[in-house]
Amino acid sequence: MTGRTLVLRASILALALAQSGCALTLDSSHLGVPVSLAGAAAAPDSGVPFRVTKHPVYLIAGLLPVSQPNLEDVLAGQAGTGTRIENLRIRVRSRWSDLLVTALTFGLVVPRSVTFEGVVVK
Repeated sequence: MTGRTLVLRASILALALAQSGCALTLDSSHLGVPVSLAGAAAAPDSGVPFRVTKHPVYLIAGLLPVSQPNLEDVLAGQAGTGTRIENLRIRVRSRWSDLLVTALTFGLVVPRSVTFEGVVVK
């Protein structure tokens, strides 16, 4: 193999790995309570709003998850029997402190902030 071919293959491998980094998969099909991403447009939801922020951590530019937020645990603490969750919003972001940690560790440790917001309706 020539040096150019080796660099090309290494670049393709690095791009493929970077594409899968920091992926967060959330599945609401087995939560036990009805969850919707939007309520009825005609009537606003009347219920108890909630907001929970979790801080997952990844290693090696986001390739290896160390800790991830569990949607079941977050929503179990909010919803009870006979309730449903409306207007669920999930925001994944990097705060300035997250970016600082990432820069200081040269991408070895990559923290994120995940915020779950919604309304618990009876």
